Amino acid sequence: MGQFAREGNVLVWQENQHKVWIQPWGHNGLRVQANLAGKRLDLPHALLEAKAAADSDVAITIGDNEASIRCGALQARISRRGWILYSNTLSGQIYLQEKEVSAYHMPPSRHFKPRDGRLFQIEAWFEAQEGERLYGLGQHQHGRLDQKGCVIELHQRNTEVAIPFLVSSRKYGFLWNNPSIGRVELGCNATRWVAEGSQQLDYYVVCGDTYAEILEHYAGVTGHTPSLPEWASGFWQSRLRYETQEELLQVAREYKQRGLPLSVIVSDFFNWSHMGDWRFDPHCWPDPAAMVDELKKMGVRLMVSIWPTVIPLSENYETMRDRGLLVNNEYGVDAQQVFVDHDVNGPAYFAYYDATNPEARRFIWDTIKQNYYAQGVKLWWLDNDEPDINPWTPQNLRFLLGNGVEVANIYPLLHQMGFFEGMREEGETEIVLLSRSAWAGSQRFASLIWSGDIASTFEALQAQVRAGLNMAMSGIPWWTTDIGGFHGGDIRTPYFRELILRWFQYGVFCPIFRLHGHRLPMSAPPPTSGADNEVWSFGDEAYEIIRDLLFLRERLRPYIHTQMQVASEQGLPPMRPLFVDFPNNPICETIDDQFMFGPEILVAPVLSQGIRERSIYLPGETDWIDAKAGTEYDGGQWTIIPAPLDTIPVFLKAGSDLYEIFQGR
Repeated sequence: MGQFAREGNVLVWQENQHKVWIQPWGHNGLRVQANLAGKRLDLPHALLEAKAAADSDVAITIGDNEASIRCGALQARISRRGWILYSNTLSGQIYLQEKEVSAYHMPPSRHFKPRDGRLFQIEAWFEAQEGERLYGLGQHQHGRLDQKGCVIELHQRNTEVAIPFLVSSRKYGFLWNNPSIGRVELGCNATRWVAEGSQQLDYYVVCGDTYAEILEHYAGVTGHTPSLPEWASGFWQSRLRYETQEELLQVAREYKQRGLPLSVIVSDFFNWSHMGDWRFDPHCWPDPAAMVDELKKMGVRLMVSIWPTVIPLSENYETMRDRGLLVNNEYGVDAQQVFVDHDVNGPAYFAYYDATNPEARRFIWDTIKQNYYAQGVKLWWLDNDEPDINPWTPQNLRFLLGNGVEVANIYPLLHQMGFFEGMREEGETEIVLLSRSAWAGSQRFASLIWSGDIASTFEALQAQVRAGLNMAMSGIPWWTTDIGGFHGGDIRTPYFRELILRWFQYGVFCPIFRLHGHRLPMSAPPPTSGADNEVWSFGDEAYEIIRDLLFLRERLRPYIHTQMQVASEQGLPPMRPLFVDFPNNPICETIDDQFMFGPEILVAPVLSQGIRERSIYLPGETDWIDAKAGTEYDGGQWTIIPAPLDTIPVFLKAGSDLYEIFQGR
């Protein structure tokens, strides 16, 4: 049996080498750490130093057979055997409890299995709760909002973003505060969190009366999103790549000649001379400063794609290798991916820079500053930053912070931190980092996540709706997709032209409104570009509908910025599941193809080919008005709404001032 002790405001339990620390962390939150080392280890994690809870909100009690610690409304009770139960201090409602060992042959609720060297495979087991729904955990393509019953890999991959924070319908949040490769198994008989290689168990539990309160507390301990710059809520134009400076400028000019709104245009990959040079190829981009200046006069900002990769032909490779700034392989040559690059006859093998190394982050930013920022570029697309290793063998990666199994999931966060801090040092305050991956806390570094290289299909569109809502429940307010999907979309086909319209209708109500994709037909493989991907590229019928959507988004921008300020201050994302706004309505917890866009707009996108009407649930806590037709509806009912090709069903709370905006007034 274990022994209890108190160390300041920390409750300690120990049995033999196994030691557990439970500490107040922020409002209504507790942080739990456990290891076999006898002392708490300072390891990479997601939590900021939390503001100390008031003495009146913290209480520790030690008895003969049980000890407890309270932080606000959250209490943890730990038995002599080390079993922990979390509950509400006032109501006594049980939020979460470790799976109690009932037989000698069962593994303990906290299990440390030795691996090579200093690492353990660490497991934490919790009881499954009947009827519980689980949301968050980053972005995944399984097409589900409620992830109860799923096994979720805690691996960063293209289109799969591992943010190990979930929110339960029982009104608690749980952060697996560990960047190790692993998984979480959300079974009907148990929930099991697994770190494949780590030295210490570390997690955070928080409770709240509402989902919004939980997200606010979580933002308080992992960081608040900065305020979204005014320009960022407008329309973003991108395609597989613009091959030259003149090609990009011609597209921006065309938008302005047509009188269309445009906020950002993107110079995608292969704008560089060699991968890892981190500078414009002078043959294709002869005067970047003049390009940036012309765009600025049009009210358009330039975003540049930055990859965290270096090939041996790069002017920076030798210096970075000799200074230890690259990710190394435990076995084999130090190359982690193969692609193509300029002036390489055949495959181009490249290495990743080590974002866990502060010196490497400084080197990258100083190079970017000299070659891009000095030309007036201030927007960065941090692509390929999972890192996208092929084959995915994290145990073969050696970072400054440790083996890949132990730390690889934190890579995108530290990569984002390097650019965010570099921009701040230059006095920049309007920072947006478009990124393909993220980890817990990425929001505090102005990270805008998009859903990666998804297919151009209706099935992919369906999955993005749920993926985006789970990202919102993971503490990431800035999120978007490639409108139309990334690959496989043939702009000549009726299927794609219908898809792009339905995706544009959905995109208007995403936090960021961004067109991108690798379109067919292709004239040649990359690095040449694909087919056109501008709003006028999909036929006259589609263009007229898309044009109206562009101007609807423009009219909505003041409302969007109000919601973005709420996100910054309170951690409440603008795009969110219905149950966030209607937490006492059990029907809303079952709906995964509608969402709220701020507190006044209910969006019901059309997600299948050929559909011209759809069933919609209108929550009963308010009455509603059809934003297009003006028809009023009582809340608390299902109804069938017409959805012709030029219409996305959108409803406003009765009495909303936004109705005039949707009418074009």
